Amino acid sequence: QVQLVESGGGLVQAGGSLRLSCAASGRTASSYAMGWFLQAPGKEREFVAAISWSGGSTYYADSVKGRFTISRDNAKNTVYLQMNSLKPEDTAVYYCAAGSRPGSYYRGYDYWGQGTQVTVSS
Repeated sequence: QVQLVESGGGLVQAGGSLRLSCAASGRTASSYAMGWFLQAPGKEREFVAAISWSGGSTYYADSVKGRFTISRDNAKNTVYLQMNSLKPEDTAVYYCAAGSRPGSYYRGYDYWGQGTQVTVSS
């Protein structure tokens, strides 16, 4: 069993930056691939980024390539999402998730956090 807790969301102006954190607890937390997803009101959950358990492989949605960076610190059991050049359309609840392999399909993940709100004002 893995528990995930996101933090770092908030209100930021367009062009600004935020760093989201996802703290994982559980004996084998560092062995999981991790992903970030977003969900805007009335829309389906969308893939943002994913990282392998070692951190050696990363994957991004086209909409965030060059602006967002996913990373992890297995010693701290924490995954990060550095978000730069934020746009109003990035506004959503952001969720972190843990699964056996990194991927863009949300059903491939076994554990989810409660989400953190990111609001980007124009």
